[in-house]
Amino acid sequence: MNAPLPPLATAAPSATSDPLRDPALYINRELSQLDFNFRVLAQAMDTQVPLLERLRFLCISCTNLDEFFEIRAAAVRHAQEFGLPPAPDGLSPQQILGAIHERAAELVDQQYRCWNDVLRPALQEAGIGILSSSTWTARQRRWLRAYFRNEIMPVLSPLGLDPSHPFPKILNKSLNIVVVLKGTDAFGRTGHLALVRAPRSLPRIIQLPRSLGGSQDFVLLSAVLSTFVDELFPGMDVRGAYQFRVTRNSELVVDEEEVENLALALRDELVDRGYRPAVRLEIAHDCPRPIMQTLLQNFGLSENAAYRIDGSVNLNRVIQVYDLVQRPDLKYPAMTPRVLKTSEGIFATVARRDVLLHHPFDSFSTVLELIREAAVDPNVLAIKQTLYRTGKDSGIVEALIQAARNGKDVTVVVELRARFDEEANLGLADRLQDAGVQVVYGVVGFKTHAKMLLIVRREGRKLRRYVHLGTGNYHSGTARAYTDLSLITADADIGNDVHQLFQQLSGLAPKMKLDRLLQSPFTLHPGLLQRIERETQLARDGKPGRIIAKMNALNEPQVIRALYTASQAGVQIDLIVRGTCTLRPGVEGVSDNIRVRSIVGRFLEHSRVYWFGNNGAPELFCASADWLERNLLRRVETCFPILDSDVARRIYREALQNYLDDNLNAWELQADGQYRKCVPAPGQPLHSAQLALLESL
Repeated sequence: MNAPLPPLATAAPSATSDPLRDPALYINRELSQLDFNFRVLAQAMDTQVPLLERLRFLCISCTNLDEFFEIRAAAVRHAQEFGLPPAPDGLSPQQILGAIHERAAELVDQQYRCWNDVLRPALQEAGIGILSSSTWTARQRRWLRAYFRNEIMPVLSPLGLDPSHPFPKILNKSLNIVVVLKGTDAFGRTGHLALVRAPRSLPRIIQLPRSLGGSQDFVLLSAVLSTFVDELFPGMDVRGAYQFRVTRNSELVVDEEEVENLALALRDELVDRGYRPAVRLEIAHDCPRPIMQTLLQNFGLSENAAYRIDGSVNLNRVIQVYDLVQRPDLKYPAMTPRVLKTSEGIFATVARRDVLLHHPFDSFSTVLELIREAAVDPNVLAIKQTLYRTGKDSGIVEALIQAARNGKDVTVVVELRARFDEEANLGLADRLQDAGVQVVYGVVGFKTHAKMLLIVRREGRKLRRYVHLGTGNYHSGTARAYTDLSLITADADIGNDVHQLFQQLSGLAPKMKLDRLLQSPFTLHPGLLQRIERETQLARDGKPGRIIAKMNALNEPQVIRALYTASQAGVQIDLIVRGTCTLRPGVEGVSDNIRVRSIVGRFLEHSRVYWFGNNGAPELFCASADWLERNLLRRVETCFPILDSDVARRIYREALQNYLDDNLNAWELQADGQYRKCVPAPGQPLHSAQLALLESL
């Protein structure tokens, strides 16, 4: 039997009386998130990683930085404008913005050093050329000039800046060239500055014909535009051409309480997303200062928001080379995931025992096959599912549409506010509704982030519920690149809980008591605190207290204070936190017994697993939620217990202990907020958690 949970305290101590609220005990969330990108970039510098994979890691770090500015830095700037109070670490929004720009400048410098000094030469040596204009041969230059005239110039619309042509709107993250001109045009206008915007329709990477030299040579569009931009201004003297890119706030803001139709409101917001307030300017390193100042003034940015770039301002576009170059010797070995083998059909298999899938090592096709089988099974009466991200051409969506056309009662909760997938989800909702699926948009003010699938099947005289619960999205693409856990079960209590959750999401059901699941925003947060407090009390009673948890991010202050208290009582705590972590481990007298590690490897670590020792009767949960304020307090999330002891032992072994043993891809967070790469001790066996799981295939 599990030990009873202690009651929660009814009131928290004030900031002045609680030493665990000391800002010195907290790491800034934004700076912690930036630090994750340094760990990603370290993979690009690691010579043990295949060369094209190193290029991919570089591009991931660049894309991550884009999103960081679009969301996190934009949120801090918003907080500054509205005079919001300091974060738990004590920094004001203004101080955070300054620290962001300083740390981001270091990251950008390292990214371009990695590109210019390490990866680009290494790719050239491997026969893959990313050619700069200074290295073009005469034949290559002639071919590129013809390409510019025939393929690029017809779609360009240069714009001179004068009183009749004020500074135009610049689309978020678009490639632009600011051109310095001298001379007089056909209308007698004296040239000064002009802008050339690269339409999104143009390829950012141009592959040269093999007849021009190398077998796999590429040129960046930005280099072609800068080199031949003079052809757009005949009779004018081009004195300089400097590429730039502006990053804008991309968080959609819709007052759900005020709108009558959320879908229509989001469609309106999407139109303006590309032109919201600017947060960062990237510009060529040799751009004259007066021109940079003009751009900063136009975008309403301070000087520290400008990043001088020694290379292409959209370096992340080089990822196309990874896809275009067929060099298996320069990539990770191909992987064939395990497929669940069942001769009796998936329903019969799950009826006998719970099925655990550890993606990407176990194929996501099993989840897809479950829905497909349900769509055609005459005994299946209803299918209910949440969708947050699905990807293009989703097989799951096709199966749900088929199920509806086959007369099943199909209900889908589509979260329209899935960041950067809003437009795709609007289209998805329309398709489902057109097929007769009942589509629900979730709960006002609370994103539906839970990953749930419920299938109701008639078996003899009874109805039986089959449930899929996961830590990741119903997205076949990310299921190949992210580590996640899926549970498929026919447990009656879990099935009833999931049924009630769907009732809550699709109707106006009151708060319900669930038998097995913990749920945000109601029981998950207090449930975590109670279990941490239980381990704390065990340690105070002289019994072993133990917590192991794996997640993507951690910043919820009450949870952190509870973990600090547990550490002070002697609870041994291991946290595997991939990205942001605002808890400060190893502080004497506070967090001596807390260890935090981050794993960065071939696959993005995405699974959430919580394990509590519970005095020899351990509880293990998987969840859709990180230990973030938004997930625990402002979202609809599910946290589900693993009741099958064999499945629980497998998760503990594969998703927890395996990662604690990693000494090749792990980084340990220090008390000063810095991460230190783990190095195997002399004679210690080398262990990579992800490689160990790959080898188990």
